[in-house]
Amino acid sequence: MALSNDSICDLYEGLKHNFLFKNDLNSIHILLNLYDIEDNIRNIFPKYVSLKYLKGHITRILKERRGNQLVAMNLGELIHEDINRLELLLYLEGYKSGHINIKMANNLEDLTVKTLAINDLYYQKYLFHFESNNEDVKNLKDMVFNHIDENEDISNRLNKLITTYCEKVIKTKICSLNKYLDKQLTINYDDDNTHITEDDGLLTKDELINIYNEVIKIVTRNGMRLYKDAYWNGLNDRVLKRYK
Repeated sequence: MALSNDSICDLYEGLKHNFLFKNDLNSIHILLNLYDIEDNIRNIFPKYVSLKYLKGHITRILKERRGNQLVAMNLGELIHEDINRLELLLYLEGYKSGHINIKMANNLEDLTVKTLAINDLYYQKYLFHFESNNEDVKNLKDMVFNHIDENEDISNRLNKLITTYCEKVIKTKICSLNKYLDKQLTINYDDDNTHITEDDGLLTKDELINIYNEVIKIVTRNGMRLYKDAYWNGLNDRVLKRYK
């Protein structure tokens, strides 16, 4: 018996929930299969960018504190798998949305056949996934990105997903960050004596809140960028698939 649209949506949401909150890797493979993009897995390459920016930002917001780089490093170790898992799902959501956008794929195909020989398309691994010198392609990409930026349903859905995930998974770990901090020793020399002192003690509640807010801000900003890049890649793969 065929599943109803509501049942299919529930299935998708259940798989995403299991992957995100239970780290169930089987769920992501099932999701890829249901999205009908498993054959394109080689072209799926999320760039895990949030942690790179996060460490630098945490170091800066704790700039008055000795050992701020240690805090940033420990934070990265503590949540990197969780952030990467979220970014992978955001990428897949964007990729799937681009892959099923027939109208935009048709527009991209029109530009493609004006730019590349049909015979060459059979052997192309990538299309315009990366930067293109073609102005028409650049304009189409800008139009796609602007459409995503102006779509409140997309932004609300992604923001809700990120906020809920951070609240349920990331926040608890950040609040327990003090347990993972190793104290650093600073050696101070003067003319007569050598003094060994410990760097600043535990993170305050305000510092932990600031760190958490910074995490949400960075993940949201980079998550939207990741979603758009994935959307564009999905469109390109949709066009290439027509010539395989």
